[in-house]
Amino acid sequence: MLNPQTVKVIRYVVPSMLSNICFFLFTVVDGIFVGRGTGTNGLGAVNIVMPYVMTTAAVFQMINIGGATIFAVYIGKNDIKEARRVFRGSMTLLMASAVILSGAGVFFTRSVCRLLGASDTFLEMASDYLFWYSAFVIPSGLSMGLQTYCRNDNAPGLVGAAVLISTALNIFGDWYLIFPLKMGTAGAAIATGVSQSAGLAAVLIHYVRKQGILRFGRAEADRRPWKDILIHGLPEGIAQLATPASTLCMNLVLISRIGDIGVNAFSIISYVASFTVAIFFGTSEGLQPLFGQCYGMKEQRELKFFFRVGIWINFIGSAAVIGLLILFDRRICQMFKADSATLEYTLAVLPEYASGFVVMAFNVMISAYLYSTERSKYALLISFLRSLVISVLVILILPEIFGAGIIWYTFAIYEAAVLVIAAALLRHSERNGIVFK
Repeated sequence: MLNPQTVKVIRYVVPSMLSNICFFLFTVVDGIFVGRGTGTNGLGAVNIVMPYVMTTAAVFQMINIGGATIFAVYIGKNDIKEARRVFRGSMTLLMASAVILSGAGVFFTRSVCRLLGASDTFLEMASDYLFWYSAFVIPSGLSMGLQTYCRNDNAPGLVGAAVLISTALNIFGDWYLIFPLKMGTAGAAIATGVSQSAGLAAVLIHYVRKQGILRFGRAEADRRPWKDILIHGLPEGIAQLATPASTLCMNLVLISRIGDIGVNAFSIISYVASFTVAIFFGTSEGLQPLFGQCYGMKEQRELKFFFRVGIWINFIGSAAVIGLLILFDRRICQMFKADSATLEYTLAVLPEYASGFVVMAFNVMISAYLYSTERSKYALLISFLRSLVISVLVILILPEIFGAGIIWYTFAIYEAAVLVIAAALLRHSERNGIVFK
């Protein structure tokens, strides 16, 4: 017989993990169809645009997780009025940011692609993908936000169902738009946008039918909830920036030191890595409501239990992915239909890059645990160092010192450096036990 805490973990973490895996499968499925439908350069073009796509997701997650963290604490305190106020303020911020990001991608498409490092080889296909991705940013962002609050509003199962619907539509859309209609990278972006819009329609059921405590209504005019949301969400937003920041730096280093084959190989590796990242963030996002509620109720014992479980889930997940890569590396890479030279190069460097997965697993969970329990300054420092300082310095400087051979180890190196700092900060913050506010 499972204890109540384990049941909660299953109820919240499993749907969240599946949702995140499905969300990242949007990118992976795009890669498979783009690689088979447009060739290796199509893969490289989509990879060039990924920093913009991931930065957009990071902004949304900053707002969503920041608001949801405060929301969960208020639920733990049974303060429904304040919980609803935070929800409405969060959705207002989300809508405003979505409008800005959508406009930037639609009206400045080629300029953004050039800024991301697109050469003439990739420019047209990258521009096609970015334009159509940006056209759907608003419904995609709203879908992400409402799913986050739906999970916190005691309906994680509906979120899982909405994402499964989106994934199925995305797979069909990729096939139909890329092959029968021959729309290339534009078709992949349109398929993703339409499928996420369908996910938005599905999750709206929870709010329209008023199945939880959340209600749509007039957003608060004062800025206090917005400031609190951004402060609490900043660690997660910056953490999410780790991938686009490192991807941008990797692309720039690869273009200068290895050439197009390095960029194309990294595009395949990025798709593989996205599955692992989905496990890590799925676990942390699933546990976030439980962390927040336990903190609001001052349940230290349960809080510690959920943290230990999260560490073990991420560790086992990362080890399992590495095992699959060892056993099926060639079959996995062949799915993207890369040319033979790119395939062989990818197989040679993939183990070097994948060595960082286990270390990353711990960093993501420690950060989530800290920002969910009102220790945002510690989580912010970890995220800032990981995303914008150590990763950038390691990727840009080490190849200058040790040559191109170190490039594929930089991921593991900067994650290991961050883990040392994260472990020290966690220990320092709990030297006298958890402080409840």
